[in-house]
Amino acid sequence: MLLSGVWKKYQQDKSIEGYSPLTLKTYCFQYNLLLRYFGDMDISELTTEKLKEYLVQEGTHLKRSSLGHRVRCIKSIFKWTHEEGYIPRNPAAKLKEPKLGKRIPKFLSEMEIEHLREA
Repeated sequence: MLLSGVWKKYQQDKSIEGYSPLTLKTYCFQYNLLLRYFGDMDISELTTEKLKEYLVQEGTHLKRSSLGHRVRCIKSIFKWTHEEGYIPRNPAAKLKEPKLGKRIPKFLSEMEIEHLREA
């Protein structure tokens, strides 16, 4: 199956499962980036190494959270294609999301504390 044919079937299946239109829209955007990078090749020809190469080359300008979203999207699409029997093995199964830094907690000002106490 060609990479270009995967999206319609994936989208139909996930909309039946109840994925929100916004989620499908963002996944479609990530899918189109993947399609633009690899071209319309047979999906069974994609390997873990090729996907990692894609993430390294295309993810240099991205924040860790954006790269993590891209990884989750790719993993979801390839997991689905594997479970549906379009590919014999899932090349995205070994992809890992980047570690996210710990956020510094936001403290309340004295005015905000007083408003909370009054409420």
